[in-house]
Amino acid sequence: MSDGRFLAGGIMALGLAVLGGYGLSQSAVMAQDAADGPGPNLSIEVTGAANGTVVIDLMPEVAPKHVAQLTALAEQGAYDGVVFHRVIEGFMAQTGDVQYGKGSDLSSAGMGGSDLPDIPAEFSDVSFERGVVGMARSQSPDSANSQFFIMFAPGEFLNGQYTVVGKVISGMDVVDSIAKGEPPRTPDVMTKVTVAP
Repeated sequence: MSDGRFLAGGIMALGLAVLGGYGLSQSAVMAQDAADGPGPNLSIEVTGAANGTVVIDLMPEVAPKHVAQLTALAEQGAYDGVVFHRVIEGFMAQTGDVQYGKGSDLSSAGMGGSDLPDIPAEFSDVSFERGVVGMARSQSPDSANSQFFIMFAPGEFLNGQYTVVGKVISGMDVVDSIAKGEPPRTPDVMTKVTVAP
């Protein structure tokens, strides 16, 4: 996969323009833990500049195919050891490149996916608020695979452009502490990713 999995260039530029200082000020705000919904939870142990556990309540009622792929990859251990390769202050933290996002050579991190097929878009009316988790993709709406991102601040300009798969219900303080950069000089790592009912 040479096309990369990312928030597409035009939307990325729009995102930085829209968020501006507001996004930076919002990223410092500590979000209270959200309520746990009916979906399975993705539990991510993070090490690096941030240390702790992030719990994401997945939304199979919103994006069943995407949630099935995320849980399958987590249950296989595919996410263990994957870095946060693109972390933009006031915008989002991106991870999940199981192909190129682990090991000593991270030069292609963000360009890969997994051995599983890409997933057709499952856009919804769930808004990209702080703590919402979306699927990264290339220019094609049907190209999401394994990479996902967690919002530091609201980003409604992404609504209807990217598939929402869940929301952080605990550990947003850990997300806020993840090392920033594209890529970060020393990226934080998802040491262990598990699924709980």
